[in-house]
Amino acid sequence: MLSIQFGQAIGKQLSGTVGAPGVVALRLGLAAVILLLLYRPSLPRSRTDTGLVLGFGTAIAGMNLVYPALTLLPLGLASALQLLGPITLALLTSHRPRDAGCAVLAGGGVWLFYAPHGAHFPLGGVLLALASGISMAVYLLLSKTAAARSTGGDSLALALAWAAVLTVPLGAVEQGTHLLAPQVLLAGIVVAVLSAVLPYSLELAALRRLPTRTVGVLASLEPASAGLAGVLVLDEHLGLAQWAALACVGTASAGTVVRREKKRGETAPHTRGQGEEDGPRTDRRSHGPH
Repeated sequence: MLSIQFGQAIGKQLSGTVGAPGVVALRLGLAAVILLLLYRPSLPRSRTDTGLVLGFGTAIAGMNLVYPALTLLPLGLASALQLLGPITLALLTSHRPRDAGCAVLAGGGVWLFYAPHGAHFPLGGVLLALASGISMAVYLLLSKTAAARSTGGDSLALALAWAAVLTVPLGAVEQGTHLLAPQVLLAGIVVAVLSAVLPYSLELAALRRLPTRTVGVLASLEPASAGLAGVLVLDEHLGLAQWAALACVGTASAGTVVRREKKRGETAPHTRGQGEEDGPRTDRRSHGPH
């Protein structure tokens, strides 16, 4: 979370030089090159694998709508709006009243960020951040499948290559050879590594070792890390109400996942002594109730 948010903060700075399409082209294009060289993936062997790569890559490309949103919104607000996608996904997959309460808390957090100081952010930026959030929800669904079907980073490398195919031409048309300037390329490599190569690889590795919902709890730190990156990198100072707003969104995100992990962990004592090892049960309980 820290890596991707500080990478996005640097990307927001770079957008002042090459524009949002240029940043996305550098981010995904360079990230794809790095991962293709690192993993040297084989082409998909079945229609299912091909569809997974195309869907995964399209979701990654859609998540990059956050970059044009960042030209219009503070980093913390864009991240909070983006996180509404995964929260809505959790809400739609559950009919529990508390999940509805988490959704209300998240919406209240966004309002608290937006309304108290009479700030009026462009509707276009809000819609772009929300569209990025929808793509993030799809990304989370497909990333778990990709992690299960691939022992390495083959699916991630191919998905990023497809995302680059979708986005690099837009940046190249707008900026042309300016994207190849040494200083621009160097900054682009930093953005690609911090906001794509490192976080996507770590997230895929985490999903192989942890339940999806445990990863979701950790993802709830994203608005807070975005606010921190905005302060340290972009000098976007937040008021107390805005930090409280980010806390609301993060708490709502954690609330949609931690209860189910806790409930699952609480069932462990009743199943022991039936020929199953105690180790996995103990691990599951240690990760569940935070």
